[in-house]
Amino acid sequence: MDKSQVKTQKFIVKFFPEIMIKGSAAKRQMVGQLYANLVTLLERISQEINVRKFSDKIEVVTPIEFVTEVRLKLIETPGIEQVLEALQFDKINTIDEIKVIVNEQMAHEIADKTFVVRAKRSGTHEFKSIQIEQTVGGYMLAHGSAKGVDLRNPDVTINLELVNNQLNIITHKYKGLSGFPLGTQGGILSLMSGGFDSTVASYLTMKRGVKTHFIFFNLGGVAHEIGVKQVAYYLWNKFGSSHKVSFISVPFDDVVTEIFNSTHESYMGVTLKRLMLMASEKIAKEMEIDAIMTGESVAQVSSQTLRNLALIDQATSMLVLRPLSTMNKPEIINIANEIGTRRFAETMPEYCGVISKNPVTHGSYARMEKEAKKFDYSVLDTAVENAVKTSVDEIVNDIEDIGQIEVVSDLSGGEYTVIDIRQGSECIETSCETLKIPFFKLKTEFKKLPQNRQYLFYCDKGILSQLHAQYLRDAENNNNIKVYRP
Repeated sequence: MDKSQVKTQKFIVKFFPEIMIKGSAAKRQMVGQLYANLVTLLERISQEINVRKFSDKIEVVTPIEFVTEVRLKLIETPGIEQVLEALQFDKINTIDEIKVIVNEQMAHEIADKTFVVRAKRSGTHEFKSIQIEQTVGGYMLAHGSAKGVDLRNPDVTINLELVNNQLNIITHKYKGLSGFPLGTQGGILSLMSGGFDSTVASYLTMKRGVKTHFIFFNLGGVAHEIGVKQVAYYLWNKFGSSHKVSFISVPFDDVVTEIFNSTHESYMGVTLKRLMLMASEKIAKEMEIDAIMTGESVAQVSSQTLRNLALIDQATSMLVLRPLSTMNKPEIINIANEIGTRRFAETMPEYCGVISKNPVTHGSYARMEKEAKKFDYSVLDTAVENAVKTSVDEIVNDIEDIGQIEVVSDLSGGEYTVIDIRQGSECIETSCETLKIPFFKLKTEFKKLPQNRQYLFYCDKGILSQLHAQYLRDAENNNNIKVYRP
């Protein structure tokens, strides 16, 4: 059998450098957690994927058909600094076998280019690393169309690793997410509005290894809650699905009404933020979570001056983290763009919040104390009691309970138009009329369609389609939208 045809794909995972400088016990704990996280994540792709832990790396070996999924999952997993992609060949005994296999796999990479071969070797062999480099380089030069060998500034570097009788050809290097493995830094409760700031802040704590739960304060509408659940699920699925986390929805419309009834208009914004922290503290303590997080940035809005932030923090004794405190808006938007949450933030349904006339920018401690005494805190207690907690991985089921959007699996039962709402250019093929409208364009484009037809929204897992079908039904009072799930 030709050994060059017997191959799997190997990924070599390099740890975030801060992990490597920890003490031995902390390092073992972090490496062990990252290993456990990867096993959990990759088992969902295939039981055939093998994960092996070493003191300075983790190796993942996967059948070729799962390479794309595995690569993406590794790049998006906190705790990984670099991902090396390699072709693995077993039972290699001679240097002649090496040169033939490497040439078969890499000759196309060096056509009309200069190159160099770099080899690392461990185990017992009759030859040294430099002999591998010279033999492979000479063979490839003689049997290919390379310009030549350049030891200092080559166009292509071919990296080889020989571990006992196993050959690894490093084909690509990818930058990982960095940060600490999720689950090594405790838990936090993130105040989520679904906009740019709260989503980026949540991403940053997840990246730092903090198990990030989400709390949403509903100020009077299902559409906003659906939008926030959508982006919370996206963040969890992309960066944190190795752990279960919760989404807590707190009904805050009565709290807002009480603010209007009891609080001077200039202190309404600060009061709302204080009450959100107070409610979050109660729920965090019930969940045995040690910290709260917000997406606030100094001086971005009137309630976020240093004085007003100090007034807000007086409402809780719990640690409050603000990862974005010194970032400006363009920096935040750039991160949202990189992680894929910009589209969600830009299309987040508007909601009715507390709008202060002439909001105070440098609040008084004494005045704040006076305003706080006017509020009926039994209203806040009732809101917390009525909070609904959902596991983020079960959001799709929760959306179905809220929206009752009908799901269609068989297209033969009626005349439908299927709308593929996924990002990108890919569009599902069906037996009926099919349109491509990405979810972030639905709000403007759907209303342009003939409303005497039945429309079926389609996405990969049925979550986005449920969310946006429900939103359009509420916003436009449409009853001609269903979900297509083949």
